[in-house]
Amino acid sequence: MSRTSIVDLLKGRDRRSIGRSNKAAALASEHPRAFGQLISALWDADPVVRMRAADAAEKVSARKPDSLGPYKGSLLALMEETKQIELRWHLAQMVPRLKLTPTERQRAVLAMQSYLSDKSSIVRTFAMQALADFAERDGSLRPVVLDTIRRATKSGTPAMQARGRKLLAKLETA
Repeated sequence: MSRTSIVDLLKGRDRRSIGRSNKAAALASEHPRAFGQLISALWDADPVVRMRAADAAEKVSARKPDSLGPYKGSLLALMEETKQIELRWHLAQMVPRLKLTPTERQRAVLAMQSYLSDKSSIVRTFAMQALADFAERDGSLRPVVLDTIRRATKSGTPAMQARGRKLLAKLETA
């Protein structure tokens, strides 16, 4: 499986469509080298390819979270620098799956807090979920995350409010 063939699966014109990203995810799930090519496509010049690569990588990492490990540094850097909405929401799903040091986790928490100001409510909602995921694994984050989610729940969209209520209920009883 060459990088070109993975990228070819991801090409298209419509950012509202995942195109053949499910096929790319299936290939990358079976072939570690293809997964690396999928991760590389997160930096492709074409925003549609980047978006679909993020979708496929997120799907693979949901089943195989350890597949992200070799790309931790690159993913953390991309999380901080990207402005593309679709990358942000998929990174908000993937980064909590990484095995992070306390310093890396703090870096990710700061990025997710900045995502709460994104114009996309999808990004904001996934950022809330990511923060809750971090707080579940690291109890020292719980007070700041609870406060952050409470504020986002009050000021957010109906979807954010619903997600926030569920996250708060889970975090407050844990």
